[in-house]
Amino acid sequence: MANVSVYNIEGKEVGTIDLNDAVFGVEVNEHLVHMAVVNQLANNRQGTQKAKTRSEVSGGGRKPWRQKGTGHARQGSTRAPQWTGGGVVFAPTPREYSFKMNKKEKRAALKSALSSRVEENKFIVIDELKFDEIKTKKFQEVLNNLHVNKALVVLEDGNTNVEISAKNIPAVKTARTNTINVYDILKYNTVITTKAAVATIEEVYA
Repeated sequence: MANVSVYNIEGKEVGTIDLNDAVFGVEVNEHLVHMAVVNQLANNRQGTQKAKTRSEVSGGGRKPWRQKGTGHARQGSTRAPQWTGGGVVFAPTPREYSFKMNKKEKRAALKSALSSRVEENKFIVIDELKFDEIKTKKFQEVLNNLHVNKALVVLEDGNTNVEISAKNIPAVKTARTNTINVYDILKYNTVITTKAAVATIEEVYA
């Protein structure tokens, strides 16, 4: 069972916590992690790109010049792809990029991502993170105390003041325990979470 230090918002170690190996100590499955990232990015694509083929471009019905005797190469339409204003060869059309992953695969990928952060000592647990008011400066001070620049901060539900305080910090993203995903865990250098959030994650995914 992995044992990590617990810090307060001043960056001082105030204890330790045992992490459940069923969530934070699994063998990392790189294939599933990769598949989960591709799945999320693909599902976020709009798929609305569109360009016109030569059959969709207006004009070009008349042959620009006669077939022989002009010295030019033969041309049948001014809307062929080699002409300015012509159609696009193999033009992109609207399509759906999303695909499905099994629920078990998604859970395994998330556990792998969390376990990799624990292995790399990039998983920081705070005893409590609550603000009486919305204050970005105060949140930045917490990051400075923990010596972290780019982080995914996982919070328990109802911690609105902290969520809003972090919004204006470009290299930080907040997430609730039910919205964490593989892509964000890997994108940010460090995962910061509270003891309450750890307990919720273990309860849901163990």
